Amino acid sequence: MQTLPSDIRTGMTVYDSRHHAIGKVDDFKFSENELEPDVQPADIDGTDRRDARETILASIAEAFGREELPETLRDRLLTEGYIRLDTKGLLARDRFILPDQIASVGGDEIMLNVSKDDLIKRP
Repeated sequence: MQTLPSDIRTGMTVYDSRHHAIGKVDDFKFSENELEPDVQPADIDGTDRRDARETILASIAEAFGREELPETLRDRLLTEGYIRLDTKGLLARDRFILPDQIASVGGDEIMLNVSKDDLIKRP
């Protein structure tokens, strides 16, 4: 399973697989297991980690709007993390990038291995 590269920052320009600039990083969330992959609720210092999971769920729900997310997609976003892309164009809807859609990250650029149309649209 891939996770988001640690050098991602807001404002980075994102290019699709055809090397067309499609927008900028508006927000991102690392995987819930990124820092401590083997941590279970209350197993390190007695702190209940379930509250952190609920906070991440609330952030994802806010990022996608008020519409209900399919459970499989929500679980994948929690597990892998995502980037919210502010797409170019006046009427363009924001999109979401999953870690396995990233070909490379360097400088202020993110190169994708998919087209803009392959990205999840924000409701």
